[in-house]
Amino acid sequence: MQFGEALPPLEVDIDLIRRLDRNGPRYTSYPTADRFVKTFTAGDYRAWVKKRDKTNPLSIYVHLPFCNTVCYYCACNKVITKDKTKAAEYLGYLFREIEMQGELLGKTSPVEQLHWGGGTPTFLSDAEMSALMGKIGEHFRLVDDGEYSIEIDPRKVNDATITTLARIGFNRISLGVQDFDPKVQLAVNRIQTEEETLRVIHAARREGFKSVSIDLIYGLPMQSVQGFLRTLDKVIEAAPDRISIYNYAHLPLVFKPQRRIAEKDLPAPKEKLEILDQTIRRLTAAGFLYIGMDHFAKPSDELAIAQRKGMLHRNFQGYSTHADCDLLALGVSAIGKIGPTYSQNFRALEDYYEHIGKGELPIMRGLVLSSDDLLRRDIIQALMCHFALSKADLEAKHAIRFDEYFKEELSILKDLAGEGLVELGDDAIRVSPKGRLLIRNICMIFDRYLALDENQVKYSKVI
Repeated sequence: MQFGEALPPLEVDIDLIRRLDRNGPRYTSYPTADRFVKTFTAGDYRAWVKKRDKTNPLSIYVHLPFCNTVCYYCACNKVITKDKTKAAEYLGYLFREIEMQGELLGKTSPVEQLHWGGGTPTFLSDAEMSALMGKIGEHFRLVDDGEYSIEIDPRKVNDATITTLARIGFNRISLGVQDFDPKVQLAVNRIQTEEETLRVIHAARREGFKSVSIDLIYGLPMQSVQGFLRTLDKVIEAAPDRISIYNYAHLPLVFKPQRRIAEKDLPAPKEKLEILDQTIRRLTAAGFLYIGMDHFAKPSDELAIAQRKGMLHRNFQGYSTHADCDLLALGVSAIGKIGPTYSQNFRALEDYYEHIGKGELPIMRGLVLSSDDLLRRDIIQALMCHFALSKADLEAKHAIRFDEYFKEELSILKDLAGEGLVELGDDAIRVSPKGRLLIRNICMIFDRYLALDENQVKYSKVI
């Protein structure tokens, strides 16, 4: 593939989106986490860790599940509490997991990427966050130039906390806004003022953070086109490096807090698509590039640069610039990747505590990828990150003949080519500018598990 230039501008075809919108995975991994099996144990994980190249860099994800209040739209694994002693108890077990993993992995691998997610990581006190970073540094090789990021709730931090985060090594922050409209905030139980958000951004800039990312959600109750654009204008004025615009997936049967959202208050499908259309136009006019799957970035941002260089990657936290890293997962429900395997920790605190209390790694399930899984993962990664794939590259890496191996998939792709979503060449498959918003539809064609299981209701809508 040829890299080095920015992709052509995104095209929004509302009629096409309306006709082709369907339920499907977000592909933070392939196979997706719902395909993991409980027969993959902590013993299997240990065996694969022993096989890994110990000089291979690491990415570390730490899950901190606590939140003071529940946001009704949230689909994260979280624990709602105002009892701060819960965090202290959790850290006791988390520290023991860090020690066990550190003993397994050692300190030879540089930690090029680190991310704390949740929940709300800043539920912890400044002293607790400092102690946690210290414990990680005790058992793993942190580096000065690593990409170390944290998700924060602007309502729960002050300038001193931002100073603490910079001091202990964080250089990137992500903060949720969702929508500044008071009616929307009330409907989703997340009251957050513009002043609170801007104060955190200004503090991060003063402390020298390299990147500030803001999360928004479209499709929330009480939203309107004009109301969301007012929020968007304020966010653009705040000049973040990245903006993520997530589609609200209303799945009340799956996520209990969403049952507090009345479906009658959700924007109609037509208005929701209009919000998306106008949002993309506004962000493009403001100079942001569409990276893919809800993500926009300034041309100077690392994600945009990595995409131009053909080095963009996608993992369980979204888009990443470190494709070669093994991913170590720490904390309840966290998902990691070591070599050709995935593993996930227990989702419930009680199970997580029980296994760590017995000196066992708290691995609930996982998967060893087959050669077919690895091939299809490379295809989905290429499409998700670069909107193109090279048949020759895949044939050389996986010892296949692409057109023969994917004869059925190519037949299905012809229908999408007829819709103008993809271009099917002899040597490559390229996603068109108007096909990029429907990239999940394209990737789903290569998902062997979906072909065997047509139950897609458990997934969110593509748009």
